[in-house]
Amino acid sequence: MPDHLQTWCEVRRTVPWQKARTPDVSGGGPLHVLRDGADHYIRTVEHARDPARAHRLLAALGQVRVDAAAGQSLNFTLLGGWQRLVLDTPHAPFRAGPAFAKAGRERYGLDTHTPRSFDACLAQSEDPDLPLPARAARAYLDVCFFHPFEDGNARSAFLALIFVLARSGVVPRPGRSDPVRPASRRRP
Repeated sequence: MPDHLQTWCEVRRTVPWQKARTPDVSGGGPLHVLRDGADHYIRTVEHARDPARAHRLLAALGQVRVDAAAGQSLNFTLLGGWQRLVLDTPHAPFRAGPAFAKAGRERYGLDTHTPRSFDACLAQSEDPDLPLPARAARAYLDVCFFHPFEDGNARSAFLALIFVLARSGVVPRPGRSDPVRPASRRRP
């Protein structure tokens, strides 16, 4: 079975991230949104699915916003703090063995360098030479493919994406196409 983490690392190295387009938000000032799309998604879609899970995810989202405002850097330790809130657990260590997803169809390998490589990738979410959409997308996909936790990696990826956006003062807003939803949708 192929190692999807190795495949992701190769794709990550070869994609011309610096060419990602930054949306035009001209208007001469900060963009003010009436409703936070991440909060809205959790309170509607996630809450309908499982109110207790949504409550924990909202607590983690609140901490994401606090950490972003404080200028924290994205790393496994920060992500682990959010994950403890999401899973309501005192510990959220880096997984100890290979991980599997999508009913076992995807495998994410692990070696002694994986945690360090993961932190190095997350640190690049602050790279000023890369457009914000590329930095946010990579952080999201890094969490998905490094699959650092035993459980809750999709929620962790969602929070990482929101954190990278928040560090730059961007709050996703809900709309007709609900731009937050695809980033957090569970895959079969």
